[in-house]
Amino acid sequence: MFPRETYVTRRNDLLSRFEGGLLFFLGNGESPMNYADNPYPFRQDSTFLYYFGLNQPDLAAILDVDAGTVTLFGDELTIDHIVWMGDLPTFASRAEAVGVEDTLPR
Repeated sequence: MFPRETYVTRRNDLLSRFEGGLLFFLGNGESPMNYADNPYPFRQDSTFLYYFGLNQPDLAAILDVDAGTVTLFGDELTIDHIVWMGDLPTFASRAEAVGVEDTLPR
């Protein structure tokens, strides 16, 4: 992951190229091989990685050009995830690491 300022600069550069409106970014989800708990190795959408740097499934983002705000949509880990993967940073803290303060559940 690049420094926080890198992602903030990339998003600000993109926002400056539009006069108004909303920009919607949809990250990839997991793709199961033969059942939901047996997915292929995850690969995030390249555009989503470029602007947000979060390599996690089921994320989305909206850039509001008029207001100049960025909102990330994603869910916190459930107890099942924590049991299998251990204690990981919260979604809000990962968003903060790439310069996004507004987060909402997916």
